[in-house]
Amino acid sequence: MFTIVLHLLCVTLCLQLQQGLSGPQCLEHPPNLNGTSGAGSVIKVGGLKAYVTGPPRSKVAIILASDVFGYEAPNLRKIADKVASTAGFHVVVPDFFYGEPYNPNNTQRNMTVWLKDHGTDKGFEDAKRVIASLRNKGVSRIGAAGFCWGGKVVSELAKGYYTKAAVLLHPSRVTLDDIKAVKTPISILVAQFDNGTPPALMKQFQEVLTTNKVDNFVKIFPGVSHGWAVRYAEDNATAVKSANEAHQDMLNWFTKYVQKR
Repeated sequence: MFTIVLHLLCVTLCLQLQQGLSGPQCLEHPPNLNGTSGAGSVIKVGGLKAYVTGPPRSKVAIILASDVFGYEAPNLRKIADKVASTAGFHVVVPDFFYGEPYNPNNTQRNMTVWLKDHGTDKGFEDAKRVIASLRNKGVSRIGAAGFCWGGKVVSELAKGYYTKAAVLLHPSRVTLDDIKAVKTPISILVAQFDNGTPPALMKQFQEVLTTNKVDNFVKIFPGVSHGWAVRYAEDNATAVKSANEAHQDMLNWFTKYVQKR
């Protein structure tokens, strides 16, 4: 009986990895989506609902691609507000899941089923629509950052010239082949304890990017695990400090490659 259960768990984990997740770590510490607010507002951008914040007429914009819990996550909106208020970026957080973020309590829509409707390939296509909409409104320089699920979406954008710079924060299912195809300056911020993007793999990422002469910044944050940059607990001072450090690194990258060039 134990062998059967273990086999089923392994099959489930493999399916999750194939669909773009780093296993159970991607679902730890889900946010409370009730009563989400923020300094910005929700409008349509490229046909998608999006949380937007910062100067609406700015010529520089940042797109934040969420993890599986979606664009309403309170911490994600706080990060968007921080990026907007600190550097004057127009920040867009699209609802890539069309009102259906992953709900761990919905037993009828487990992760494997949910991802069939919300794969990163679809997110990539939607992200291109958002970028086109921003450009049509006069935005001349765009950066993109992705958390977990969103990290894969942003890695796809980085393979073309859709954005001026990319930041991946504890991304899921980003492979060495993905990194070999990256063309734009990219920062990869990961946790010491991460099943999907372990430190050894990050060393390979950095070596490839450097060999390909792609500007890069790869950083491993000690003592934290996958998801820490967006699903941190507000009452955990250590977690908040580490998350804030990652946010500042992200902001520095965008200031260098999106705002000042």
